[in-house]
Amino acid sequence: MKRRNILRAVAIGAPLAAAGAIGVGVAAADTANFKVIVTEQVSNKVFVFDKDKSFSNANAYKMWSPGTGGWANLSDCRIRDTAQFGAIGLAAASGGKVGIWNITDEREQELNDVLWSATPGGNPHALERIPDLGAFVAASSDGFLTVYAPTKISDPSTLAKVQTVSLAGAHGVVWDPNNKLLWASGNKIVQAYTVSGTYRDIRLKASSKKVTLSGLGHDLQPDFSNKAKLLVSDSYGVYSIDKGTLAKTTLHTTTRIKAYVKMSTGEYFYVRGDNAGSRDWGSPTVVFSESADRTRDGAEFYKARYYTTAYN
Repeated sequence: MKRRNILRAVAIGAPLAAAGAIGVGVAAADTANFKVIVTEQVSNKVFVFDKDKSFSNANAYKMWSPGTGGWANLSDCRIRDTAQFGAIGLAAASGGKVGIWNITDEREQELNDVLWSATPGGNPHALERIPDLGAFVAASSDGFLTVYAPTKISDPSTLAKVQTVSLAGAHGVVWDPNNKLLWASGNKIVQAYTVSGTYRDIRLKASSKKVTLSGLGHDLQPDFSNKAKLLVSDSYGVYSIDKGTLAKTTLHTTTRIKAYVKMSTGEYFYVRGDNAGSRDWGSPTVVFSESADRTRDGAEFYKARYYTTAYN
């Protein structure tokens, strides 16, 4: 049985439909033929691939190579939209860095395309942007969130650390535009935070909205098939969380899911740590529920995302 069938056998949920695309090949809403953005830790690059083509260098739509050092072991990537720069890439690396880079100017980007970076410490695993405010929040697995705020929203060089918030095992962060909340996953918890203030006075505050997990929370993503839901993986499975009622539904009981995305078409894809290779937390394969799996020889994928600027 193919690995996608392990998840398919216990999948719960019904798809909706959407279509459309904007700017530099970045999708505004998903279709059956879409692009994915992945972190590959052996070459330490972020790649963008068409999911219907092999994940080879020749087929890469975009690639970003920040080098090693603080950028080693890229652990997160996502795309967001800005008024000043258009679409930008967001990244976190277990080597210590988080930052944003200009994805629009060429096919192959490098360290000189970085628009801003910081070193929050504590094994960074995710970075998110709060729209309209121009603030960024990093999650570090050693147990905290770090808030960076600007003095000028259109100028990332003005970003500075303004707050550190304790969250044991912090791994994921995602902005919820419908409820104006920042959600974060940590050790046995998904916690929502309110955001107040502007510029350097921006602050997070833990809200009453939180959901208990069975294990360490890993990936945290919107559900592109339902704006009322979040998707989270922990050590033991993948779950859907209703952002209003906080009801948690088990979607899959497969362990070690490091990245999980569900499209409005109903298709989902994921990366599962395979306990093998140079990085046993990664895998050379991105698994698709309704398309061919994509394996890159010698690779260690950690995160796979839908290549879109949309928050949900």
